[in-house]
Amino acid sequence: MGLGRIDRDALIAPYDVIGHPPAPDLSALAELAAEIAVAPTAVINLMGETTQHSVAGYGRDPGVCDRADSMCNVVLDEPGQVVVEDTRSDPRFADNPFVTGERAAFRFYAATHLRNPQGLVLGTLCVFDEETRSLDHRRIRGLGLLARQVDDALELRRRTSKLVDAVAELAEVRAELARSNEALHAFAGQVSHDLRNPLTAINGFLEELQYEVPHDTPSSEYVARALTSTHRMSELITDLLGFSKLGGQLRREPVALRNLVEEVRHDLAPALSAVGARMDVGPLPTVRVDPAQLRAVLQNLISNAAKYRHPERSPLIALHSCRQDHAWRIEVVDNGIGVPRDRREEAFSPLARVHDPHDSSAEGAGIGLATARRIITAHGGQIGLEASPTGGTVAWFTLPDPLEGGSHGAGHRPRSARVS
Repeated sequence: MGLGRIDRDALIAPYDVIGHPPAPDLSALAELAAEIAVAPTAVINLMGETTQHSVAGYGRDPGVCDRADSMCNVVLDEPGQVVVEDTRSDPRFADNPFVTGERAAFRFYAATHLRNPQGLVLGTLCVFDEETRSLDHRRIRGLGLLARQVDDALELRRRTSKLVDAVAELAEVRAELARSNEALHAFAGQVSHDLRNPLTAINGFLEELQYEVPHDTPSSEYVARALTSTHRMSELITDLLGFSKLGGQLRREPVALRNLVEEVRHDLAPALSAVGARMDVGPLPTVRVDPAQLRAVLQNLISNAAKYRHPERSPLIALHSCRQDHAWRIEVVDNGIGVPRDRREEAFSPLARVHDPHDSSAEGAGIGLATARRIITAHGGQIGLEASPTGGTVAWFTLPDPLEGGSHGAGHRPRSARVS
C-alpha cells in the first residue's frame, strides 16, 4: 500500500510510544541490534506523516526529525532490508544531512522495516556507523529476526493500551449504570408514593360504595370492576418498584435449587391446584446465587407455565438441568400455548404482553420476565424462551458455575424432561 493512502500519524498513534520516555524493552532491543551489527548506534524509528519519531535508541538519544531529512524515509518503500556499506557513494544518501556532516556523518547504514499485523510499514529498525563497513548474511538475517521482535513488542504495547482504555471505559459505564439505577430507584419510589396515596383513597371509597349499591345490579358490577382495576394498578406499582430496585449488590450463597423449587411449589399450590397443574422436577444443582432473587425468577417462570395453559390439556410443568460449558442451564418446560417465535425476545421488555390482553388466563402486568432477565443478568447468566417439543414453551436460564463443582441434589447425571 502506498504512503499516500495511509494516515501515518493515525497508524502509529495507538502504539503509545510517541512523546513518552523510551520504553525499556524497546531500548534493550535497540542495544541488541547494535550488538548484532557490531555497530555503535541503533535506533527504532516510527514514521508519521511529516515527522520521524525515534522512540528508542542505543548510542544516540531518541529524538524527532523531519521526514524530509530522514535516511529511513528514503527506504520506506524498499521491498526488503537495506544495507549500505558507504553512504557517500549511494545517490539516495550522498546529500542527506545525516551523511554530509550537517547533522551527523554516518557512512554505514542498515535498515529493516517494522510492520503491524496487517503488514503495513510502521517505521524501521536501523543501525549506523561513522566508518564504512559490511555485514555478512548471518548478521543481516539476525537484524531481520530482531525486527520481528520489535514488531511484537510494539503490538503488545498497542494491545495493552487498548485494554487499559477498555477497562477505563467499562469502569465509567459501570459507574454510570450505578447512577442510573439509583436514579431509577428514586424515581420509582417517588412515583409509587405519589400513586399509592390517591389509589388507596379510591380503593377505600369503592369498598364503601360496594356495600351501598344493591347486589346483582349493573352498578354493583361496575364497582366490582373498578375495584379489580385498582387492585391490578396496585400490583403494577409494586412490580415496577421491585423492578427498579434490581441491579444492586447480590447476596450470593450456596443454594440447592431443588429447595427453592419446593418453596415456590408450596407458595403456588393454590394456583397450581386450581388449574390441575402437575410438576415433574428432575435433579437440580447447588449454585451460588442470591436465594431471594432467584426464587422470584423460578416463581415467575413456573407461574407463567401454569397461567398460559392449553385449553385442551391439563398443565404439566417439568424442571431439569444440564451442564453447558462452565455454567448450569435450568429449563422450565410446559405444554401450554407457547410464545410466537417473533415475540419471544419482546416478552422480556417491561410491560410487554405477547398474548391476548383480553384473555382472562393471561392476566399480568408484563413485568415478570423483564425482572427475571435483570436478575439472571446480574448473576452473570442468560435467559430466553424456546419452543418445547409439544408446542409449549421452554423457559431457560443459565447460571455460571465458577467452582466447577456445583453438585446435583441426587448425585446423578442430569436428565432431560419431556412434556406430553
